[in-house]
Amino acid sequence: MSTPHLASGSQGPTALRPLLDTVLDALHTGGRTRGAPLPHGGPGAVAARIRDAVGDVLPDRGDPDALRILVHAFAAGAADPAHPHCAAHPHCAAHLHCPPLAVAAAADLAATALNPSLDSWDQAPAASALEDLVTRALARETGHADALVTTGGTESNQLALLLAREAHGGALRLVHGANAHHSLPRAAWLLGLPEPVVVPAPAGTLDPGALGDVLARLPGPLLVAATAGTTDTGRIDPLPEIAARCAAHGARLHVDAAYGGPLLFSDRHRPLLTGLDAAHTVTLDLHKLGWQPVPAGLLTVRDPGDLTALRHRADYLNADDDTAAGLPDLLGRSLRTTRRADVLKLAVTLKSLGRAGLGGLVDRVCDLAQEFAGLVHDDPRLDLHARPVISTVLFRPAGAGEAAVAALRRRLLTTGRAVLGRARADGRLWLKVTLLNPATRREDLAGLLTLVHQAHAEGPR
Repeated sequence: MSTPHLASGSQGPTALRPLLDTVLDALHTGGRTRGAPLPHGGPGAVAARIRDAVGDVLPDRGDPDALRILVHAFAAGAADPAHPHCAAHPHCAAHLHCPPLAVAAAADLAATALNPSLDSWDQAPAASALEDLVTRALARETGHADALVTTGGTESNQLALLLAREAHGGALRLVHGANAHHSLPRAAWLLGLPEPVVVPAPAGTLDPGALGDVLARLPGPLLVAATAGTTDTGRIDPLPEIAARCAAHGARLHVDAAYGGPLLFSDRHRPLLTGLDAAHTVTLDLHKLGWQPVPAGLLTVRDPGDLTALRHRADYLNADDDTAAGLPDLLGRSLRTTRRADVLKLAVTLKSLGRAGLGGLVDRVCDLAQEFAGLVHDDPRLDLHARPVISTVLFRPAGAGEAAVAALRRRLLTTGRAVLGRARADGRLWLKVTLLNPATRREDLAGLLTLVHQAHAEGPR
């Protein structure tokens, strides 16, 4: 048996070229086999097709056709956030799950092939220099001085709580809105902090008056977590009012802008984030409204001194004499040791599209959400929850019961016709559309509503 080729080195590009052709062909044929945003049949049917394609996971002798077979099966069984342009299969729009830009995916291939690991400079010389440039540039967008690369909002929120706890000598209480992401109370539990205090969010956003009352009666130190782009409705908390109350009561402020952060790229939508720069830390997620392959998260920090809490020494990675000699110390840039070079796809995207290009994509999906909300509003068979703030729209068939709404969504999923999310707001269950594909057309939006009406008619009322 011949020795398998490596992805890097002098023969790497030669070895990869035919394999890339195989992958691209299998992605194409797998997508055509699926023929819809989601594979039909539900979990059991998808699992059965994958079992058939894989066969023996670890055979005695390797299969030279394994790449084609498995990529085809993977694509045929995937949820494709970049849906085909036809009225029959218009949408994969359930979650904050974006279709990645081709240029970002191509850059990610380069990072994968070279496989730098950002736990020491000698494993990632260029990657560490690039990460330093890109993280500081993105931090400046939030009015901050530095940023860490993370796997996404959950890790960023956990780091924000950790930095706040250490800045206060190990004592801290989290205060967050009822609309906050689940990763915040989970991070408090993981870090051994007291039970968080939950502030009402009656309109879907944290109530500043109620927050002020809480801060006035609670002993410190306190960390307030606000949200700029809630997962369920895309709402943005009133950041200036929240920041003012935090300042008045000496509380630290973290803003989870995992969804809404990239509004900063848009001249039109940037004002929605006024007050963001008052936060001590900000979570960003560019694998949501930034069109990056997963993962692409960041945590920006106003005071770089907060990062000293992450300092750690491992002689084989950051010996004192190496650091004194000028080799960058990367262990204090993450709680992880091994880290892939996720910064390359970010750098390529920022450089390729520029502020105007990224801002245009943000504006486009926000406009699509307004168009879709208009179609729902004008349809007497549907109820619209509210006009969208970013790119999320909640709606439901008029007069439908809770069970009917849930069953309608599952019917669309298991038949592969459309991928819609679910969200609870105002005590009711809603269908959720999160528009992140800037190539979507108005006729795609109308086609999605046609599918919703058809699926609703098929089920019990």
